Amino acid sequence: MEGPFLTNVRREIRLRGYSMRTEKAYLTWIKRFILFNQKRHPEDCGPAEVKAFLSWLANERNVAVNTQKVALNALSFLYKHILRRELGELGFHLATKQRSLPTVLSAAEVAAVLSAMQGHKQLVVQLMYGSGLRVSEALRLRVQDVDFAHSSLLIRDSKGNKDRVTLLGRSLHSRLSVQIQAAISQQQRDNDNGLGCALPISLSRKYPNAFRSPSWAFVFPAATPSKHPLSGQWCRQHLHESAIRKAIKTACQAAGVVNKRVNCHTFRHSFATHMLESGADIRTVQELLGHNDVKTTQIYTHVIGQHYAGSTSPLDRLGLGELSGPIPTR
Repeated sequence: MEGPFLTNVRREIRLRGYSMRTEKAYLTWIKRFILFNQKRHPEDCGPAEVKAFLSWLANERNVAVNTQKVALNALSFLYKHILRRELGELGFHLATKQRSLPTVLSAAEVAAVLSAMQGHKQLVVQLMYGSGLRVSEALRLRVQDVDFAHSSLLIRDSKGNKDRVTLLGRSLHSRLSVQIQAAISQQQRDNDNGLGCALPISLSRKYPNAFRSPSWAFVFPAATPSKHPLSGQWCRQHLHESAIRKAIKTACQAAGVVNKRVNCHTFRHSFATHMLESGADIRTVQELLGHNDVKTTQIYTHVIGQHYAGSTSPLDRLGLGELSGPIPTR
C-alpha cells in the first residue's frame, strides 16, 4: 500500500505529463533512497545523503552509468518539485561511460531468426528490423499511424516525446493489412461488450466515443482486457513487450543464433547498420531512427568498420593481393 508521500509524488509526476515508464522508474529510485536511509523521510535528508546513495550505487552495486543518471534524475525531481529544495553541487561524478558497440545481426542471421517465428510476433519483429522501431514503438502503433499509400509509419510520442515518420517496407503491406483488419474486428467485439482500446486520459475526456473509432485501435492488441493504469477502467491495451522478448529468445535458439546477445533492440541496431551498408546517407538514417544528434547514429559506422567515408587500409592500395607461401616461424 502506497503512503501519502509517494502518492503525492506520483500525482506530481502525472501532472507534469511524464510517461508511465518514467513514473515507475522515479518512484522505484525514490523508494530505494528512502530504504537506504533507514526509512528516514527525504525531508530530513539532503545533499550529503543523496551523494552517499549515488556513491553506494556506483561503488557497491556497480550499476551502469545510465542507471546512475536515472537515479540522480529521480532524486533531483523529488527535491526540486516535491520538497522545493535545491540539491546544489553534489560533488558527485558519474562513472565514465565507455563506448560499447551494439550487437548487430547479419542479414542471413536476421532471416534465420524471422524464419523461426510466425504470426503477429514475427510481424512485430519484421517491423522493428524493417523500419528501425523500438519494441515499444512497434507495439504502440495504432491503425491511423500506418500509411500504405506512402509506405510510411507515424511514430507518436517516442523517446523524448517526439513524433517522427519512418519507412514501411512494401513487402509487409499485405500482412499488415490482414493484421489491421483482425485488430479492428477485435475492437468491434470489445465495443459490443462495452469496452474499447486504451486511450490517453485527456483524449478520452474530449472524445468520449473515440474508443469506437477503428483509427484508434492498436495494431497489435493484447489477448485479454485489463484495467487502465490511470483511469482504472477496463480496456484493451497493446501486446506486452515480454511476449516479443520471449519469442525472440526462442527463435534465436531454433535458428542457431546463440553466439550473440540478441534482444529486441538488436533489430533496430541491425536496421541502421544495414541501411548504412547499402549506401544510405547517415542523415537519413538519423531521421528514421529519431536521433537528436548525428553522433549517436555514427556509432553504426564503427560497427561496419567505416569510421570515415571512403577510408581504406594503406596496405590495400599496394595492390599486392594475398601473399602466398608458408609463413616462416622462428
